[in-house]
Amino acid sequence: MISCEVEQWNSDDPIPSKDLEQGVAGAYGLLCRLSDRVDKKLLDAAGANLRVISTLSVGVDHLALDEIKKRGIRVGYTPGVLTDATAELAVSLLLTTCRRLPEAIEEVKNGGWSSWSPLWMCGYGLSESTVGIVGLGRIGQAIARRLKPFGVQRFLYTGRQPRPQEAAEFQAEFVPIAQLAAESDFIVVSCSLTPATRGLCNKDFFQKMKNTAVFINISRGDVVNQEDLYQALASGQIAAAGLDVTTPEPLPPSHPLLTLKNCVILPHIGSATYKTRNTMSLLAANNLLAGLRGEPMPSELKL
Repeated sequence: MISCEVEQWNSDDPIPSKDLEQGVAGAYGLLCRLSDRVDKKLLDAAGANLRVISTLSVGVDHLALDEIKKRGIRVGYTPGVLTDATAELAVSLLLTTCRRLPEAIEEVKNGGWSSWSPLWMCGYGLSESTVGIVGLGRIGQAIARRLKPFGVQRFLYTGRQPRPQEAAEFQAEFVPIAQLAAESDFIVVSCSLTPATRGLCNKDFFQKMKNTAVFINISRGDVVNQEDLYQALASGQIAAAGLDVTTPEPLPPSHPLLTLKNCVILPHIGSATYKTRNTMSLLAANNLLAGLRGEPMPSELKL
C-alpha cells in the first residue's frame, strides 16, 4: 500500500502549461495525457522530487525522453491494451474512405440520391488488392490480421528492419518505402513518430502512389506533410485519404483538408472504446503507483 496526496485537473480540456508547471512543483509523480507537453521547462518546474511519469498513451513523442533519462525519472506507458481498438478504427476508416461513405450519407441527406446510376458513388474494394503497411508493429500486425479476410492478395511492409516472424502470418514482403508507395492500392501508416519518420509521407511519397490508391494515417500527424497531402488529393494524384491524426490537433475548421470530399478526418479516436480507455486508465494509474513504490511497473518504457 502507498499513501499519497493527489492533485487533479478537473476538466476534459488540456491543462494550460502554466497551471501544469505550478501543479507539478514538488510532486513525486505525474500522470499525464498525450496533450501534455513534458519538456525541460516542465521538468525544471517539477524539481528534484519527481521520480516517475505515467502517460495515458502508447505514444511518447510528447515527452522529452533524453531530458527525463538524464534526471533518472522512470516512465510508464500503455502499449498493447489499445492495439485491438486502434486496429478496428483503422479498418473502419479505410472502409469509410475507400467506399466514400461520408459522401454517400451526405447525398442521402441533401437529396442527391435520385435514380440508380452504374458509376455513381463507386469506390475501391479490398478484394485482390495490395495493402502496404508502414510500421508492422503490434498495431500494424493487428490491422493486417483484420484486413486479410477481405481477400487482400498481397501485403507489403516497411520499417527500420525486416520482421520475418511477424510478417509470416500474412506472407508480407519487406520492401523499400518507395516500392511500397508505388505498388500498394491501400497504404496504412501505423509507425511511431521518430526523427526518421517525421515528414516521411511527403510530395515525393505521394507522387509515387497510384492515382487510384487510398492513404490512411492512424499513427501521428507529423509523419505526414499535410500541405503535400492536400495537393495530392486536390490534384487527383491519389484517390482519397483517411486521417485519425493531424497536425495540429484539433485541426482548425478552416483547414484546407476539410474542404475536400476525398479526405475523411476523425478526431484522434483510435483507442476510443469504453473498455480500452478504462483499461488504459487503470494501467496508467498502476504504473504510477508502482513507480512511486520503487517496484517494477506493469508497463515501463525502457530508456
